[in-house]
This record gives sequence, C-alpha cells and structure tokens, in this order.
Amino acid sequence: MEVLGIWIAAFLTLCIFSFLYRDNPFYRFAEHLFIGLSVGYSIVVTIHQGFIPLAWEPLSEGVNALQSELTSEGTPETKEALSGLFKIIPIGIGLLFFARLSPRHTWLIRYPIAILIGFTAGAAIPNVLQASIFEQTYGTLTPFAAMHAGSLSTGDIVGAILITIGLICTLVYFFFSVEHQGPVGWLSKVGIAFLMIGFGAAFGNTVMGRVALLIHRVGFLINDWLGSIF
Repeated sequence: MEVLGIWIAAFLTLCIFSFLYRDNPFYRFAEHLFIGLSVGYSIVVTIHQGFIPLAWEPLSEGVNALQSELTSEGTPETKEALSGLFKIIPIGIGLLFFARLSPRHTWLIRYPIAILIGFTAGAAIPNVLQASIFEQTYGTLTPFAAMHAGSLSTGDIVGAILITIGLICTLVYFFFSVEHQGPVGWLSKVGIAFLMIGFGAAFGNTVMGRVALLIHRVGFLINDWLGSIF
C-alpha cells in the first residue's frame, strides 16, 4: 500500500511538472484534483469544527430544553440550554449568503456582508495598529535607548541608524503634499533605494521558498520513487 501511495504521488508530481513544457491534460487533471480535494476537505472540516459544535448541537439542546420546559420538566440545566436557541439569529444571518442563488433575493446578501466586514474591520484595525505601527515604532526607538545606556555594539548602532534613515526616507517618498525637489527629492530617492532593497529581499525569500519546494519534490522522485523501483 505504501508503494502504491508513492507511485500516485510521483505521478501527480510529474503531472504538475509537465506544465514546464506547456499546458496539457495531465497538468489540468492534477490541478483540478488538488482544488477538489482542498475544497472537499475544507467543507468537511467546516462542518465538523464549525456547524456541528457551534450551530447544530446548541440548537438541538435548545429545542430539547424547550420541550422539557413546556412539559413542566424543566431544570436549571434545561433553562441554561434554552440559550442555545439564540444561535438561530447568527445562523439565519449566515443563511442569507445563499440569497445570492436567487436573482429576486440577491439584495439580502448585503446584510451578512455588511456585518462580516464591520466585525472583521473592528477586530482587525486595533491588531494592525498594534502590530504594524506601535510595535514597529517601539522597535525603531528601543535601540536608541540601549545606545544611550551604552549596551549596544558598533554594528547594532550602525543598524539602528540605517533603520531610522530608511524609515524617514521611505515616509518622505510617500509624502506627496510637497513637490519632490531639492532635499525632499534626494530623501525620496534614498527611500526608493530602501524600498527596492526590501522588495528584493522579500522576492528573494519567496524564490528560496519555491526552490526549497522544488528540491523537496525532486528529492522525493529520486530517493523514494526511483528508490522503490531500483
């Protein structure tokens, strides 16, 4: 069974690599299979980790508790389970997403989208401010406090100064209220250089990740697949 799995993985790997020649049915088969498996797996995980524990079970407990309450057999536990019936409100809002399937009721989808965007923005904006502005500002100023205390090496001091220069010049480049001439123009050009260095490092990191994946798959074909043959 293990050998069969190795052969299937090798076949799908070669199907993906066949795109290096040109688009072909083998590549499309592997691509569609990957997308189908990913979507199917996501649906199953969503049902088992989202719908069942967060919607189905609370509603079932709430309905059972309501029946017990109506038959005068209610207990504090059943009264607590009645709170599960309130889950029908977010469930109903979520079901409005399916209104997109009906041309007459498409407008109803605006409400869940508005709630989702508002909730996501409200939750994300403080986190983004904390991670991308406050923490970055703290990280830029902290070395100067250590520099004042005399606990930084020469290399750390040079690095802190370069970071500060890059930060100021990059911000000047994106400051369009003043024409980029004279000192402002020179600072903006330095900011462009820092941006290019940053983009180049990010692109190089991406290429390294892709090359690592290529090396892994080639190693699998040589060691595992061909090793099982010879």
